[in-house]
Amino acid sequence: MDSSVDMFERAQRVIPGGVNSPVRACDSVGGKPVFFREGRGSRLVDVDGREYVDVMGSWGPLILGHAHPDVVSAVCDAARGGTSFGACTAAEVELAELITSRFSSVEKVRLVSSGTEAAMSALRLARGATGRDEVVKFAGCYHGHADSFLIQAGSGALTLGVPSSPGVPADLAKLTHLARFNDLDNVRKIFEEAGASIAALIVEPVAGNMGVVPPAEGFLAGLREICDEHAALLIFDEVITGFRVSAGGAQERYEVVPDLTVMGKVVGGGLPVGGFGGPAKLMDQVAPEGPVYQAGTLSGNPLATAAGLATLRALGEEGIYETLERSGAALAAGLEAAIASAGVTARVQRVGSMMTLFFNESPVASLDSLDGVRTDLYARFYQGMLEAGVTLPPSQYEAFFVSTAHSEEDIGKISAAAETVLSSLAGV
Repeated sequence: MDSSVDMFERAQRVIPGGVNSPVRACDSVGGKPVFFREGRGSRLVDVDGREYVDVMGSWGPLILGHAHPDVVSAVCDAARGGTSFGACTAAEVELAELITSRFSSVEKVRLVSSGTEAAMSALRLARGATGRDEVVKFAGCYHGHADSFLIQAGSGALTLGVPSSPGVPADLAKLTHLARFNDLDNVRKIFEEAGASIAALIVEPVAGNMGVVPPAEGFLAGLREICDEHAALLIFDEVITGFRVSAGGAQERYEVVPDLTVMGKVVGGGLPVGGFGGPAKLMDQVAPEGPVYQAGTLSGNPLATAAGLATLRALGEEGIYETLERSGAALAAGLEAAIASAGVTARVQRVGSMMTLFFNESPVASLDSLDGVRTDLYARFYQGMLEAGVTLPPSQYEAFFVSTAHSEEDIGKISAAAETVLSSLAGV
């Protein structure tokens, strides 16, 4: 079998940049991407045979770890019955019922194939329902790569230094207002000037694409009030936080009810699934019930719904979120102890089982507070941890994820490796 180096050379000949998603190219951390051949539980094995403790979790979906037996069994059973029919199945109804039972704000949900598609569709529904065209998003928040959202987006657009993208029409970009995360006064000013034209405000309730940035006290509730005052819809993008920070997502954790919820990642258990949902009165405006068109050949297909059902059923077990919370706290504490021992300037920001280690002294509360973050130190930290057998996201601006598969031994290994690597960065 070819090595990672060989595979990347082959990939560059047939795939743009050698990768199928930009952040995987590892440009912001140096070096070349590692190619993996298998994962089990908390571990990954690359094509060269090296084993790693994985803290990336496929960017969040694998809350049960890699190749969880129940998920694998469900997908294999579904595949034996047919991979896709382009028609209705019982499993998609069961998954929708399970989603609506966990999210109190969601009475109906439309399944799609990705978080990007879900966010794009939710925005179209908001525009159709309100008869307005404009939208408010937050600088540094990422809602997929649909045109309306690629304005100072987070995730790969940050690490690539691309605040927007060529190919996004200027006239469409004018319909997107940029707000500052955790700054209600800034949001109020936008709505005071353009509220009558704003269809919706979309937000990651816990930012996860400029690193993990928790909402300030009262921020989400304030957004709810502003949207109500101006008859705009509040959309929570819970692609990362949904079923991750609690059974009912960030809206349950922070007790703020959105009008529409965007889902992805965990809801698919490692297969391509997304969804958007809300009250029946809104969702009934989606075709064929209503005039807002949305469709997808593979939406709700048997493999994806099987993986999602198995994952959400496992997450329904008693005490599982308490376990995830403890594991997240333990890893954060281990990283903080390593920072203190090494004497480096860094901090950990965490919500539940997702966190980011920022090479920055001050708290990160918004995109502009990233200015002092030492991305060069994160690059060296990433490479050192990789050499020590720990896979992290190849970007300072992404989240670490803990799964139910991570043991105390795993957390201890990650923390010990972090102390060694951070010590090598002291004084740099």
